[in-house]
Amino acid sequence: MRYYVVIPVYNEQENIHKTLDSILKQRLLPQKVVVVDDNSTDSTAEIIKEYAVKHDFIELVYNPSEAIHLPGSKVIKAFNKGLATLDDNYDFIVKLDGDLILPENYFEQITALFQANPKLGMAGGRAYIEKNNEWILESLTDDDHIRGAFKSYRKECFLEIGKLKTDMGWDTVDELLARYYNWQVVVDKSLQVKHLKPTGNLYDTSSRYKQGEAFYRLGYGFLIAFLASIKLAVKKGKPLLFIDYINGYYKAKKEQQPLLVTPNQAKFIRNYRWKKIRTKLGISKA
Repeated sequence: MRYYVVIPVYNEQENIHKTLDSILKQRLLPQKVVVVDDNSTDSTAEIIKEYAVKHDFIELVYNPSEAIHLPGSKVIKAFNKGLATLDDNYDFIVKLDGDLILPENYFEQITALFQANPKLGMAGGRAYIEKNNEWILESLTDDDHIRGAFKSYRKECFLEIGKLKTDMGWDTVDELLARYYNWQVVVDKSLQVKHLKPTGNLYDTSSRYKQGEAFYRLGYGFLIAFLASIKLAVKKGKPLLFIDYINGYYKAKKEQQPLLVTPNQAKFIRNYRWKKIRTKLGISKA
């Protein structure tokens, strides 16, 4: 199977070489790697250039953009800039962050998963972070959710979900829409990806309401958003974030921000979320 990789990066001079080295060590190399420098102010672009000179399948693309790092919109706009440079001669497309170290069998295994299951729309491994000199699971999300830092999409699924949303919540709505269109989403727990920076550590304080806004725009409804806010705030170890999330939800509702999904898709999403909640609580639907 043919696959392309797009890596949006911003000020990753400390890590981008590690990510690119781990790609070069893959047992199954990509046909193309496009690294999008999203207006970095450090030497990120110069490092990428060195790799592009040595390896003809690696390309540097510049994306002039605003300096503020907002979750969702900025990274996906940069991703789309890179995507626009590629043709459609691929079987699956990969979005990576520039602060990862992939195991050498990563894309060999992802390819095997796609080949074995024609209904598999999305696949990925699991994120691990270094703590006290040990690599431990970065358990911010459920086991069946692929982290936005490393997502692989079968082309047909990628196109059917409308590619990636340039909004906070893009890496949740993509999976929900994949399931809406009857694609399967698989997390391979054997693929341990080293995540070199904590999630969201570059986000500006003005972004604190964005998660709550995303819950609203995903069509969750208040009660699901309430439960999701508690869960995420606790997992991040910052319970007071719950207040920001709820304020963000009501901010989006007051402003009547447009949903990221259609009414039918929103209904499917709510039903899917309630089913998961009931399953976790051991409650069967009457």
